Order: sequence, then C-alpha cells, then structure tokens
Amino acid sequence: MDDEYAKLIRRMNPPRVVIDNDACEHATVIQVDSVNKHGILLEVIQVLTDMNLVITKAYISSDGGWFMDVFNVIGQDGKKIRDKEVMGYIQRRIESNASFFPSLRGSVGVMPSEEHTSIELTGTDRPGLFSEVCAVLADLHCNVVNAEIWTHNARAAAVVHVTDDSTGCAIKDPKRLSTIKELLCNVLKGNNDLKVAKMTLSPPGITSRERRLHQIMFADRDYERVERAGLGRHDDESSRPHVTVLNIEKDYSVITMRSKDRPKLLFDIVCTLTDMEYVVFHGMVNTGRMEAYQEFYIRHVDGLPISSDAERDRVIQCLEAAIERRASEGLELELCTEDRVGLLSDITRIFRENSLCIKRAEISTKGGKAKDTFYVTDVTGNPVDPKIIDSICQQIGQTKLQVKHNSTFSSKPPQETTMGYLFGNLFKARTFQNFKLIKSYS
Repeated sequence: MDDEYAKLIRRMNPPRVVIDNDACEHATVIQVDSVNKHGILLEVIQVLTDMNLVITKAYISSDGGWFMDVFNVIGQDGKKIRDKEVMGYIQRRIESNASFFPSLRGSVGVMPSEEHTSIELTGTDRPGLFSEVCAVLADLHCNVVNAEIWTHNARAAAVVHVTDDSTGCAIKDPKRLSTIKELLCNVLKGNNDLKVAKMTLSPPGITSRERRLHQIMFADRDYERVERAGLGRHDDESSRPHVTVLNIEKDYSVITMRSKDRPKLLFDIVCTLTDMEYVVFHGMVNTGRMEAYQEFYIRHVDGLPISSDAERDRVIQCLEAAIERRASEGLELELCTEDRVGLLSDITRIFRENSLCIKRAEISTKGGKAKDTFYVTDVTGNPVDPKIIDSICQQIGQTKLQVKHNSTFSSKPPQETTMGYLFGNLFKARTFQNFKLIKSYS
C-alpha cells in the first residue's frame, strides 16, 4: 500500500525542469525539482549523458521527500545549448516517467527485439580477443550493428547487438542461439581463464548499454586489483583516480574523488553508487581544465553510513574501477566507411595481425554507414609504433581510418589537500540544504 501511495505522490508531482541560458556566462543551467526516490539522480544524469552533454558543475540535494539538482552543462563544442528543440527534448525526457530506467542488476533473458539480438559477454582480457569474437559472429552469419567493449584489470566485457546477415532482423531460432552461445563461450574461456566466461542474451532497451557494462564488470569483480607482468606506463599509480571516504558526525559518509576529467565521469560514479545501493543526499561537482572534483554525502539504503573499514575499502575500490573502465587508454582510431557484413571481423583481424590490443571500442552503424572508434595499445600496453599505424591505415584506407587522439600518457594530477577541499565544501553543501528548506516553505 505504501508503494502505491508513493507512486501516486510521484504522479501528482512529476519532475519540474527549468533551463536557463542567462544565469551562467559559459554554460546552460538546468535545474530539476522532484519528489525524491532512490535512483532519480542517476535517471536525470542518464538523460543528460544520452544527449552527449558535458556536465561542468553540479549541486545535488535530496534530503527529506524532495530532490533538487542544478547542472551546468555545455555541448560537445564547448558552448551553451541554444537549440530550442534540444532544450525541449531534454525537458520532456526528464519530466516524463518514460525516461526512467528500472535497474536490471544481474538480470538476463532470452527476449531479442524485432530489430536485433543483444549479447552480453565477459571473460579474461587478452590480445586479439575481440577479433576472435567478431570472427565467430561472422562465421555464424551474424552482423554486428552496434557494440561497446570495455577492458579493465585483466577482464573484458561487451554488449553486442547483432542481426541475421540474410534478413537484417533479430535471430530467434533457439538452436542457432545455443550454437552462438557455445562457440562464443569457448572463445571467451581461452586456455587460462581462472574465472567463468559468460555469454547471455538479454532484452535490449530496458537499461542503458553503458550501465549494463558497469553492472557486468562489477559482478565480475574487476575492482579487485591483480598483479600483471609487463604493465605499460599508463598503469602507473600516479595516473590513477584518488578516492577518499570519511564519516561526518555519524550522519553521512563523505566521498571525495579527484581524477583526470573526461565526459561521462559523473554518470560512471553515480551509476556505481546507485547499483551498490547507496543514496546521495548532497553532492558537488566541479571540473577544472584538466581535473575533476566530486564530493558526495551518502548513506546506504538502510539509512546507515559506511560502518567498517572493509566496506570503506570496497567502496573506494569500486569507484576507482568505475572511473578506470572508461579511461581511454592508448591511441584513438576512428573508422568511417560503408557498412558491410564481416567488416568488423576484417578490421579487428588487421589490428590483431599487427599486434594491436583493443582496450575499448564503440561500434555503431546508421543508414548503411559504419562509424567505429577503437582505443589501442601494443600487446604490452605501451604506445603503438607510428610506422605500424601508417601501415594499417594504408591497408584499410587513409580516408576510412584516421588517428584522432593519443591518451596513453596522462599528466599527474596536482597534489591538492583533500581534507581542505572536503571541509571547505561541507559548508557549501549545508548552505545548499538550507536553500532547499527555504524553497520548500516559499
């Protein structure tokens, strides 16, 4: 009965969104007010992330029964959002309950859509793994239409959308699906997989692909550090994010995070906190030219702050892993060409034959065009020899494959005093809480 009453209250008080281009000189300000419920912060950030907006600052407050967020956002071009259609779409998405995604933590199914079959993969990372997966799918007459691949801490995960290459539709035959699963599991296992390799079929469109990747890798315990020989320079401790957890007045646990700034960083942090069943009561986000600071006042859903050293260490490990999973190691290569069956298998085979290791990839097709982004290193995790890249570009086509960015080497973050930043912002968070209470009585 309480759940039905809570639903009624939410229906009577849908989220209210105000988009202001005058309040800030350099960014569009988006304010969201709503009845509070667990996960609403992630739902709002998901909308902004889906629109490829960059969040430069944020203020979060959700004490009591009300939720209020203020986001400063810019577009990919670094400018304010001026397009009225885009602004209207953002407002409709946030204000509509249809934009809210339920958590499917750990759930799987055999319910392919009419458009494609969604395959989730996890296993031990190794050079050439994705190439082998693509080769198997091509041999089984599966065309990859969209995919995202992450690797972290010797583990690999992927969400791949495939169609039947003859019909262009989802694959529904149970025997064929069973064969796909069996052969892909054999590839994922390799020879020395100490953990179980998995391939599952899941209903697409119910939860975001990126959130599923976080959930898959979290379930695979990729946050547990492993010692590996031959680590590249990008694995230096100085380049890793810095996360601290402190308890304040026995009311909240306060998490502060400092790392190299990048798009979707806030989504990755809040996604992990939400799936670990922590509630953000207050928060502040600030991004500088090179570095991002995030600070959150949290409790577990049971109402308690972090209560043990083991729990604190696990939260730190999991948040650091969430940041590192999407870190763009190595050389960014962009492929733009006409799509065809087997294209991805051919491209990744060329990478493998030239000793390139794919650390992360985003695969997409639209209107008969393929636009794929690969982040690659050599097999030891070090930068790729430019001569090898030149050779690969010649094989594939100079106009089809282009070098976009090299992010193997990251600068060491400046050593700021975390405690000073923490307690400086404690006052700001309390002030923001008071502002919300005043607003509720106005």
